[in-house]
Amino acid sequence: MKFLRNAILLLVLFLVVDVARYAVYPDVSRLVKTNPGKTAFMEYREAEWRKEGLDKTISQRWVPLKKVSPALVKAILISEDDKFWKHDGFDYEAIESAVEKNMKAGKFKFGGSTISQQLAKNLYLSPSKNPIRKVKEAILTWRIERTLSKRRILELYVNIAEWGDGIFGIEEAAHHYYGTSAAGLSAGQASKLAAVLPNPIRYIPTGSSRFVTARSNRIYSIMVKRGVVVPDFQEVMSPADGQGGAPADSVVIGIPLDMIDAATKPDSTKGAKSEPGN
Repeated sequence: MKFLRNAILLLVLFLVVDVARYAVYPDVSRLVKTNPGKTAFMEYREAEWRKEGLDKTISQRWVPLKKVSPALVKAILISEDDKFWKHDGFDYEAIESAVEKNMKAGKFKFGGSTISQQLAKNLYLSPSKNPIRKVKEAILTWRIERTLSKRRILELYVNIAEWGDGIFGIEEAAHHYYGTSAAGLSAGQASKLAAVLPNPIRYIPTGSSRFVTARSNRIYSIMVKRGVVVPDFQEVMSPADGQGGAPADSVVIGIPLDMIDAATKPDSTKGAKSEPGN
């Protein structure tokens, strides 16, 4: 009995130390000016490939936020974290909803994660859905939100997010799926890329999945309703000098190029987050 009690105490102590170390490690302040190298998620994918005997590599291209289509930024915010500019790293209403869904499902399935939480998870943790990982994620999210600007958090996220098997970052995803740069993405393309984020391994933006079609249409309709895009406005798309113009399905309006989201104001329209990130 004494041995069992000591074993349990040691296990609890190990778990406490394992979680507590994230209060000081890693050094998230480096992210203020330095782009991260290989993330924990990238290493996780590489480990999976090695286990399966696959000879695959990570594909990623880094791009500053100012060179990312405003439509893509808005689509991601609508899809993943509609309160991004207002919260302190946690969407407590989404968390409460996720807890209720998990209780009904009888398992830990929904996470209600914000972009800040997803950034912490992708950079330093794993896709595991166990509660201990969520505690570590919460600690890292708290530190990230107090160290980095919202703009920097968003820039990091779009560059390390997974958009397919081995495809990381919006620049690589834009080239892979649409043969264009992140800056050249149209609103329609952006809504499809945002739609697959809940499960980029299962879904692809150029596929025929009913989930992706319905989700991307929902995201796009919210963008139109909020005045973010003007669909089928052909006379505005082609400049008079004939030197090219906006993508052929929409014109992005109302968002400054420096991504200071003055256009994002509280409204009654809810986002399209049908499958909360974990």
